[in-house]
Amino acid sequence: MKKNKKGLGKLFAGAVIGAGLGVLFAPKKGIETRRDLKAKIDELMNKAKDLDKDEVKETITAKIALIQEELADLDKEKVLKIAKKKAKDVQDMAAELVDYAVEKGTPVLESAAEAVRQKAIDVTKEVLKKLENKD
Repeated sequence: MKKNKKGLGKLFAGAVIGAGLGVLFAPKKGIETRRDLKAKIDELMNKAKDLDKDEVKETITAKIALIQEELADLDKEKVLKIAKKKAKDVQDMAAELVDYAVEKGTPVLESAAEAVRQKAIDVTKEVLKKLENKD
């Protein structure tokens, strides 16, 4: 329980310091700045009184769990698998573009579409190579 109190105390102190610094660096006269700072501190104190420690703990715990879950999805194998699928999709779309240009019988379009297809292949291979070589 002491950890919770210390954590909330640090959170509260950080909020007070942040509010104080924000008010102090505002371009106002000293008396206005001090008045604003006192108002902000009073406002924060009133909000702190309304805090439910258990709710804060549960919310933070849930958000941390969600962040950890999302980080697990970013592992190398999943990213590589997704990238390979996307690379295949890009190459397929580029091939469809070439087929369409050939079908329409326009040599200029066919040449340009083939250049796009080849560049798409090169780029996707390069991206996959980088992903595969990262530790």
